[in-house]
Amino acid sequence: MTPIAPHQAADEAARTQAADILRDAASAVLAVLDVQGWPMTSRIALQRDGGGAVLAMLSGLALHTAALRRDPRAALLIDAAAAPDARAIALARARLSLQVEAVEITDHDEDGALRAGWLARDPRAAVYARLQDFRLWRMQVKGGMLNAGFGRASLLRPGDLS
Repeated sequence: MTPIAPHQAADEAARTQAADILRDAASAVLAVLDVQGWPMTSRIALQRDGGGAVLAMLSGLALHTAALRRDPRAALLIDAAAAPDARAIALARARLSLQVEAVEITDHDEDGALRAGWLARDPRAAVYARLQDFRLWRMQVKGGMLNAGFGRASLLRPGDLS
């Protein structure tokens, strides 16, 4: 990916910050294209599995799930935790924007193991994780961008987040 001004290639500090944001994420904004081709967004639950893969738990009843089944290309927007000195300024917060390909996990054994790991990390998710319409999806990172503040935008490749 060739940087386009004012974006720069990710250096070690940007890769570390992006990986930290992703590691700490419990939710993200998911962007998909609806049935008419219009962009739509939803807030979703997000985690990484033990191997570092990005997972989402999505309801089969949701419009975004139907959209992913039609076209698995999507985007995730993940905010960093608010810094104590951010003074509630949304644009002062670092954020990670990822281009992903969503793959529904259909193998029963794999789903069971990943679901158990999900619940171990977030026991409160049991409220919805045990409902039959909720499925796990692997969000395969294809690229993205870290916006770490004014003049600090770095383009990311899939390997930058491992």
